[in-house]
Amino acid sequence: MVQLYNLHPFGSQQVVPCKLEPERFCGGGRDALFVAAGCKVEAFTVACQELCQPRCTFSTLGRVLRLAYSEAGFSNEISQLESDFVICQKPLELLGEKSEQSGLSVTLESTGLADEKRKYSHFQHLLYRRFTPDISSYALSDDIRLHSLQLLPIYQTGPLTSDGKSLSQEKELLSLFCFFSLPHVGYLYMVVKSIELMSVYQYPEKSQQAVLTPQFLHVITSNNLQCFTVRCSAAAAREEDPYMDTTLKACPPVSMDVCALRIQLFIGLKAICHFKNHIILLTKADPETIPERRGSPKRLLSRKDTSVKIKIPPVAEAGWNLYIVNTISPVQLYKEMIDYSNTYKTAKTQSCIHLLSEAHLLVRAALMDASQLEPGEKAELLEAFKESCGHLGDCYSRLDSQHSHLTLPYYKMSGLSMAEVLGRMDWTVEDGLQKYEKGLIFYINHSLYENLDEELSEELAAKVVQMFYVAEPKQVPHILCSPSMKNINPLTAMSYLRKLDTSGFSSVLLTLTKAAVALKMRDLDMHRNEMKSHSEMKLVCGFILEPRLLIQQKKGQIVPTELALYLKETQPGLLVASVLGLQKNNKIGVEEADSFFKVLCAKDEDTIPQLLVDFWEAQIVACLPDVLLQELFFKLTSQYIWRLSKRQPPDTKPLRTSEDLINACSHYGLIYPWVHVLISSDSLADKNYTEDLSKLQSLICGPSFDIASIIPFLEPLSEDSIAGLSVHVLCRTRLKEYEQCIDILLERCPEAVIPYANHELKEENRTLWWKKLLPELCQRIKRGGEKYQLYLSSLKETLSIVAVELELKDFMNVLPEDGTAAFFLPYLLYCSRKKSLT
Repeated sequence: MVQLYNLHPFGSQQVVPCKLEPERFCGGGRDALFVAAGCKVEAFTVACQELCQPRCTFSTLGRVLRLAYSEAGFSNEISQLESDFVICQKPLELLGEKSEQSGLSVTLESTGLADEKRKYSHFQHLLYRRFTPDISSYALSDDIRLHSLQLLPIYQTGPLTSDGKSLSQEKELLSLFCFFSLPHVGYLYMVVKSIELMSVYQYPEKSQQAVLTPQFLHVITSNNLQCFTVRCSAAAAREEDPYMDTTLKACPPVSMDVCALRIQLFIGLKAICHFKNHIILLTKADPETIPERRGSPKRLLSRKDTSVKIKIPPVAEAGWNLYIVNTISPVQLYKEMIDYSNTYKTAKTQSCIHLLSEAHLLVRAALMDASQLEPGEKAELLEAFKESCGHLGDCYSRLDSQHSHLTLPYYKMSGLSMAEVLGRMDWTVEDGLQKYEKGLIFYINHSLYENLDEELSEELAAKVVQMFYVAEPKQVPHILCSPSMKNINPLTAMSYLRKLDTSGFSSVLLTLTKAAVALKMRDLDMHRNEMKSHSEMKLVCGFILEPRLLIQQKKGQIVPTELALYLKETQPGLLVASVLGLQKNNKIGVEEADSFFKVLCAKDEDTIPQLLVDFWEAQIVACLPDVLLQELFFKLTSQYIWRLSKRQPPDTKPLRTSEDLINACSHYGLIYPWVHVLISSDSLADKNYTEDLSKLQSLICGPSFDIASIIPFLEPLSEDSIAGLSVHVLCRTRLKEYEQCIDILLERCPEAVIPYANHELKEENRTLWWKKLLPELCQRIKRGGEKYQLYLSSLKETLSIVAVELELKDFMNVLPEDGTAAFFLPYLLYCSRKKSLT
């Protein structure tokens, strides 16, 4: 199906002042036109606003059979290929590598290339297609003649300078298209990554020749110049941009019905070619045949009549002209297409979209060929591009179909704000009811979810709530949580929420939204009543459904809501549990959550509030994946150590005690018994720090903690204090440095030595009882001092263990040589009795 819009793509027209009747012609280079007649070639300069001026004339060695222009060494173009049909052959289409099976041989030649560059030239089979006519139509060979084969490349060029010139001379091939035509139908293929048929052009009458440009397909018949749209830019755009056909960007499809913009009358069209924005046409009007005079059929010829000679008029010379038709600028044609589309705006939305899509592709195609743009033209095209996106967004916003989602990407590409989009809407009421189509609702809903840095006015915000209450009432709580709806009157918002509640849309999300609005109204009683109507677990689920009740973003920064600030003071446990729920459901990232608590507690980047520590502890209790576990351990231990070293108490009361964490989570281990003995020896311990110390000790005693990672960060925690000493000894114990730990405890806290040995010196470490602990105690007892009684008591405990573990001979060998026999006698007796019993 071809839609004809009867627009005006053609502008001024010039006559080429040829001296001889043209046989071949082509354009190329810098506004140059070459015309061949016999053995002579005339060159003309073509300018948009001036007459076609002769440049030079030169002769050839023989009659010019074909004329084409290309860059050095490469109607890049093959034209006027003819093919006779063979009825016995079947129609065939071979794509890509399979086209090599066609059996056609190809010889590659190059002209103007240096020898070293010729090796980079190669050819590739793209497409082989064989046609067979429908023999039932008794088509003549002239009706199935293949003509106008053409390859059209589309390049991606670099950025432009202020005068419209490309900064880079290199071009990158985005896509390649192959076009060929028969008298009644034309075929356009895309042949780069994949080979596929894009468009089929059905001509209203028999064509003689066709030429493809990035923007249009021009076809000539005997008396008409026809202009069709092409979709090459749409296909190339999808090759160029990975975000095409997403919520960010869109492009009209190549599968739309082909559009004929104009059918222009020209008498006696014979040939056509194209370069830049010029169409070159050869017309040749054959003389009218003068009919022979005939006598009256009733009159009989006499003898005299037979001697009269009938005069045959001389053959009149055919008249010809070579025209240059300039296509108008893309922006000018675009504006006409926009104006024309308004006639379809109310009656036929699909026709309006079709024509607007064609206008959009026209501008897009012009922007892709940056090298052809005049100075300052690119800015005008970019403005037209945005405007076309806005018009398409308007059309799709009025649709209630499967394509209505395209409202979003087109409005995004238009650069229009939400307020500007809403200002373009027609708010007429039909049959007493206001109707809002799916496309507009989809756009606004998605835009409000994107945390745009745009705040709607009170009036527009109220209008948006009213729209969703009519079209999608379940979305009302969600849209009220958008930062863009900040300016809505709380009374207006509450009235719609209450309507939902009484209409059977009650939910925990509705309850939380009402509680948030009640805070804005400064109605604390209403807020408390709403929060009490559901359990904490259900409230957490409600926050997971709508994170913006707690956390919003403004200009890329985390902003806690008024509700979050209030919960920090009144229900911090619920707040921590809710943010944890958001993280577990991938509604917020790790860094975002940390930033949220810092901003919430008005702390700078280097200060860690207790509420964030509560959140880290909750993450460990929740058993998040192991990838985050060691990072959480590092954060918590660093904070515990910093507080202990600075003697800095938490800024708020911790939500969990060390006992709570040990009971709730296997990562927090039971603190070793000897640690309690060690800590109890410090009568000056500050109760404000015991929780941090217990949590740090518990983590080190846990099974998951990587001890080696924390050693470098223990330096601020001095061993001079009992708290610091316990942590250092714990870490050395976990690293199996038992002998060093025994030395430290004997020196600093002898009462903890035996509990330490009982807990740690087991299995393969059992020998340290007599190899390390026993000799050390004996040496220290000999030196006496104020800790003599503690050493002596520890020695007795040690001897009791050693006597049980060793045989009498071995026990005798480990005793000190200068020991008092009376002192060791009970243990010796025990060893001997043990021997006799066995």
